[in-house]
Amino acid sequence: MIRRILKRLLAHLRLSAALAVSLVLVLNLHGCARLPQHEARPDLVAHKETGMASYYSAKFHRRKTASGEPLNNYALTAAHKTLPIGSKVVVRNINNGKSVTVRITDRGPFVKGRIIDLTQVAFSRIASLDKGVAKVEVSVVD
Repeated sequence: MIRRILKRLLAHLRLSAALAVSLVLVLNLHGCARLPQHEARPDLVAHKETGMASYYSAKFHRRKTASGEPLNNYALTAAHKTLPIGSKVVVRNINNGKSVTVRITDRGPFVKGRIIDLTQVAFSRIASLDKGVAKVEVSVVD
């Protein structure tokens, strides 16, 4: 009797272990999945807007963005309120003509009057970090 119970218990443990291993494998593979890439839409390619740009504070470095990836203040990425995640945009400083191409990975900015938040490295390519904000034109590209 005890042997029968032990055999059933052992069979149950083997099944549970196999299910746990399968679950771990599936979750690991899911974590390696690529993010969907933005496909250029004709209505977005013509999208242009003008307003103020700012940059992420250092405290947001490595925090999770809306795309699921961690914010890297040394990458050419940005936050926009409405453009699809994965969109590529050119941000041009209206005052000096400098521009940078960034990928939208997050939502924001959440400060009134701002249209885009750039990473520190992206912002530094078009304006001095000391300024904090810059008047820019944002254009979607393919």
